[in-house]
Amino acid sequence: MEKLEQNIGYTFTNKNLLENALTHTSYAYEKKVESNERLEYLGDSILEFISSKYLFENFKSLSEGEMTKVRAYAVCEDSLYQIAEKHNFSDFLYLGRSEKMSHSIKKALIADSVEAVIAAIYLDGGLEPTEKFILENIKEQIEFASKNVGMKDYKTVLQEELQKNGEVSIQYLLVKEEGPDHAKTFTIDVECNGKKLSQGVGKSKKKAEMEAARKALKVMKQERK
Repeated sequence: MEKLEQNIGYTFTNKNLLENALTHTSYAYEKKVESNERLEYLGDSILEFISSKYLFENFKSLSEGEMTKVRAYAVCEDSLYQIAEKHNFSDFLYLGRSEKMSHSIKKALIADSVEAVIAAIYLDGGLEPTEKFILENIKEQIEFASKNVGMKDYKTVLQEELQKNGEVSIQYLLVKEEGPDHAKTFTIDVECNGKKLSQGVGKSKKKAEMEAARKALKVMKQERK
């Protein structure tokens, strides 16, 4: 673990937090210990907050929608996977027999471990070292994305993911709209071939659709573990 601490530039006071962050569910099930899923949940929120704060403070010319697109690029599965590869996370993961026997470790599994480590750093040392680790690893992606804000949004990414194996029918269905005309809230379901994938809520139909797509992508990511 000392080597990994050197790689990420942070030394843990509580080494158990780092071990927990690297413990996949397959290993946890076999050894009857806690997996990194709860840390991953916390790390996802911290990552979103830190990246949003950085964008808000340093990219004042970007609109809300543009900042959302830039953040989506900077913290997507591919970007997190690249961070994990950079620091050799896969060498330190605790995996069960089924995962070890597979030809290669799943990309989503490796990417998720980055979120878990982010949470572990936060719980061990607070916000300052967490922010340092995150920004050191996503600044380049943010810089690139800020110059290419026409990139794919969640709906486009979801469509491409769902159509990897052929054409499918994707629908965004309005479930309900609430509130006065000047402050409406829309709830929208996204379906693929008639099967509901997720639901999104937003202040406009477009935002609700985008949130539904974002949630659907997250569910698909979890299912690929």
